[in-house]
Amino acid sequence: MQDGREVNALLGQGSEFEGKLTFEGAVRIDGTFAGEIFTEDTLIIGEGAQVSAQIDAGTVIIYGDVRGNVRTTELLELHAPARLRGDITTPNLAIDRGVIFEGSCTMTDGGAPKVASGAPKVTATPAAETPAAEIPVN
Repeated sequence: MQDGREVNALLGQGSEFEGKLTFEGAVRIDGTFAGEIFTEDTLIIGEGAQVSAQIDAGTVIIYGDVRGNVRTTELLELHAPARLRGDITTPNLAIDRGVIFEGSCTMTDGGAPKVASGAPKVTATPAAETPAAEIPVN
């Protein structure tokens, strides 16, 4: 593995998922994900991954393509050939040469992400099961 962390779950290359992901431990995404990601732990987005999501995590390590805002309480690492289009809020930031970042960055002193207490190791809610907002039709 590129970063040496033990991974508890993997969304492999060629896999696609849309919805809300909440987990404990380390999760790696190498496929396509759209939705929301919440964890107090580590999210790794592998090279070739396509992620379109609001991310709220302890540590995020990105090698792939991310569209959406990223908030971490510990660390955000962007490693080439990563591409991030969105705003960053983090206390610690590392960006390698060759990374593309389009957005704004706010440096903070940390703070816990909002994750429901007693969350299971990995919970994924497909978008089809996520209630849609009601929009009045005129």
